[in-house]
Amino acid sequence: VQLVESGGGLVQPGGSLRLSCAASGFTFSSYYMSWVRQAPGKGLEWVSDMAGDGGSTNYVDFVKGRFTIFRDNTKNTVSLQMNSLTPEEAAVYYCAAGRGPLYWGQGTQVTVSS
Repeated sequence: VQLVESGGGLVQPGGSLRLSCAASGFTFSSYYMSWVRQAPGKGLEWVSDMAGDGGSTNYVDFVKGRFTIFRDNTKNTVSLQMNSLTPEEAAVYYCAAGRGPLYWGQGTQVTVSS
């Protein structure tokens, strides 16, 4: 199983980033996919998830209306479009598969700073 995130980087407050995660080694369309973040010195924080068939999406309250999760089951990818980012959202963002979750990527760093 492999989950590889990309798309992190430095963005100014109010800016946007799109994170992507490429999955392999499991039946992607059968798994909920999640984005989880960890800010410096803090614990893991679930951000969003999407059912395997894309029929259900969920977001933590403070990102609703700003973040959108996408998945493409033909390409085994899941993405997170993040708009209006705040400095408090600087974190390592992880892609994760399954309930639990079962599988984790290595994370991609998002820095929000002017």
